[in-house]
This record gives sequence, C-alpha cells and structure tokens, in this order.
Amino acid sequence: MAQLWGGRFQGKISDVAWKFNASIYFDKRLLKQDVKGSIAHVTMLAKQNIITNDEKDAIINGLTQIQEDVESGKLEITDKYEDIHSFLEANLIDRIGDAGKKMHTGRSRNDQVALDMRLYIREEVTNTADLLYELLKVISKLMKKHINTYMPGFTHLQKAQPVTLAHHLGAYFEMFKRDSRRLSDIFQRMNFCPLGAGALAGTTYPLDRHFVAQQLDFYGPTFNSMDSVSDRDYLIEYLSALSLIMMHLSRFSEEIIIWNSNEYGFVTIDDAYSTGSSIMPQKKNPDIAELVRGKTGRVYGDLNSLLVTMKGIPLAYNKDMQEDKEASFDAIDTTKSCLLLFTDMLKTMKFNKETMEKSAIRGFTDATDAADYLVNKGVPFRDAHGIIGRIVLSCIEKGIGISDLELSELKEFSDKFENDIYDAISLKTCVEKRLTFGAPGPEAMKKVIAAEEEFLDLFWTKCHSPLYPDLHDED
Repeated sequence: MAQLWGGRFQGKISDVAWKFNASIYFDKRLLKQDVKGSIAHVTMLAKQNIITNDEKDAIINGLTQIQEDVESGKLEITDKYEDIHSFLEANLIDRIGDAGKKMHTGRSRNDQVALDMRLYIREEVTNTADLLYELLKVISKLMKKHINTYMPGFTHLQKAQPVTLAHHLGAYFEMFKRDSRRLSDIFQRMNFCPLGAGALAGTTYPLDRHFVAQQLDFYGPTFNSMDSVSDRDYLIEYLSALSLIMMHLSRFSEEIIIWNSNEYGFVTIDDAYSTGSSIMPQKKNPDIAELVRGKTGRVYGDLNSLLVTMKGIPLAYNKDMQEDKEASFDAIDTTKSCLLLFTDMLKTMKFNKETMEKSAIRGFTDATDAADYLVNKGVPFRDAHGIIGRIVLSCIEKGIGISDLELSELKEFSDKFENDIYDAISLKTCVEKRLTFGAPGPEAMKKVIAAEEEFLDLFWTKCHSPLYPDLHDED
C-alpha cells in the first residue's frame, strides 16, 4: 500500500478500510491534471528558491515520463495506491530519488485535488460547449431548410395553431443557446486557482500563487484558503447545467419518439439510430431517443447526490467530498454521449413534410385565424369564437376541415363569410401573416436565423479563446 501518510500511526489500516477509503479506482482519470498542476507548482517552488532548478528539472522530467508511460501502457495505475497523487509521487521517488520527495512542499492533497478537479472540469465545460455548438449548427441548418415546412403547433398535445418546422426547431435552438451561455457563466466563476491554499490555512512557505495561477491560465488565485478546499459549488453548477441540457434533450427526444410513431409519421429515424424487435419483425424502435430520455434521470441523480453530500459539511475539508468525483464523472460522460448521439440522429433524420402539412390541416389549426377573420368583418371576438367552435363541431361530425366546407355552408353559421375566407385560413396565410419578431412567419424567421448564425460565429470564436470570455457581449 503506497500512501502519503503514516508516521503518526502504529497500526496498519485494514484491507477493507483501505479499499473503502481509496479513490484510485476513479480519480486515476485526473492523471493529466495532476501532472500539469505539479509541474506548475514545482516551477514556482524553483522560482521562489524553495527547491533548486536541478530538482525542478528532475521532477518535471520524471512526471512527464510517468505520464507518457501510463498513456503508452508501459506503466499501469493499480489499486496498490490510495489515489492518483500517491501513485505519481511514489513512482516519481522511485525514478529520481530524494528530489521527488520535495514535489509536495507547500502543498496539501486538499488543494491539490481541488486544483485537479478545476482543471478537469474547466476542460469538460469547453468540451460540452463544443458538443452543444455542433448540435446548434445542425438545428440552424434544419431551420434554414424548413422555413416553409408547415406543421401543427401544439398545446396540451392538442393541435393548436399552424407553425413551421423551422419555428418549432428554433424553440430548441433557444434552449440550447441558453445552455451554452450557462457554461460560459460557470467557467468564469470557477476559473480561479486553489493551489496554495494548503490543507485549509495556506502555508508558511513563500509561495507565489499569482504565478501558479498565470501558469495554469486561471484569472488569478482564489481569495480564501478555507473556501478553496471545502466547496464544490462550481461542480454543482456544472451538473445543474448538464441536467438542464439533458432536460432539453429529453423533451426533444420525447417529441421525436411521438413524431416517429405510426400515428404521426412526421419523421423517419435513420437505421443507424434505430433498433428492431427480437419477436416482432415489423418494428423499428427509436431506442437512441428513448435512452437519451431515460439517461436524463441518471444525470439528475448525480446532481442530487452531490447536493446531498455537500449540504451538511462544516468547514473546511471533509472526506465526504471525495464523493464528488464519481457523480461528476458519470454526469459528464452521460451528457456528452447523449449530445453526440442525439446530434448525429437529428442530422440524419428525415422530416416528412407532406404528412406534417396534412396533420395541420386536419387538426383545425386554422380555427383561430377563422375567428380573427370574423373579427375583421365586425363580429365581436367572443361571438366569433362561438361561431367557429360550432363550425369545428360540425366538421368533426362530417370528418372534414373548415376549408372543406362550401361557402353556403359557412354562411349558415354567419353571413359575414365571403370567398376570401379560404385564402384567409390557408396554412400559408396563417403562417405568413405572423410577422412579429420571434413568430413563425418567413420574414420573421429569416431575421432570427441570421441572428442565430451570428451567435454561432461568436460562440465558436469566444469559447475557444484562452480564457473563455463572456458570451453575452453581443447583447
């Protein structure tokens, strides 16, 4: 058992307790971050004349070689070690001798792991933003393609008013756009360096925390050493953002599942993202969409686990906080895989335009416009509402739409109807006359799509700048 403590102990920890206490099983994925943070730390120690330049060079070369050996498979991270920190330090000492024992000078595992997690999460925030960007690009492309693809808009899962597929997809563009901005906000709040906080009260060594923060591309050092090692609110924020991303993916998936059903037939999912039945040969199931919907609860659970873990912990560090990693890693892995697969599924999906349009016609989505027609003819709105309601009831009994009625039949309900009613309630007219910004009319949609493309250009440029600056500047 390789550990970084023990001098105060006379007895040996039990094997069961060792395994229960160890985090090497999951924190081994922090190898790259631990090496990066350690290199910055010893570079600063040499700058401050706490260690020599020769010792610094030996440590850096040793760390670099260990990382290369792990990545190439020459060196294995095993459960002989308590955590990734003890793995690195033990192997470093084996390779370079006493100089390796100086690497931990002025540092605690508390601020070390706090740094590793910030480095890791900072990278994952950007990776998640990249995946969101790819999804937004696909949605934007579909919006441009389907400005004139008519479909029913729904409330309560009942057909309500005619919209376009571009407008419907645009609602999800807005949701995922807000998700991307949340990632930017999280990045800026978390991008401060905790290294140098020590166990909880800093250190007596003359560390240069600003130098280390600069070396690691942080905005600066954290302001309070106790807070630095004892809170994980940036993780909770990130998992909250992932939960919202998954909520939006789940809602979109639910609609795709409904649209893919035989009863709707709005979409055809590509074979690459569908599965069949082991007993029913006719089946083509939307399993990817269903799994995205199902895995949303898993990410919610990860967030709740972290919230419950943190809710009763007094200052400063407590071992409970080791539980932050597995939940975070699971939520990150799950959300990233869902974003990737959902984007590819959406990109290859076929939208059945004629079926959508026929559904809008059959669903009386023109009823509101028919009522507005009567209002424009001088009929009070409440009376117009009642007239159209009776017409819809009659059409339901006959199995037809409003536009299928003859003018003479319409006049039985109101003498205000004229031949222009048919143009007034056509899907094209119903959609095109909705011109307010944010509405489904084609001219309004073109303005929105242009603005969304500007956002995508800005988003890509800014989220790949060194310090991930604010994406709200375009507002």
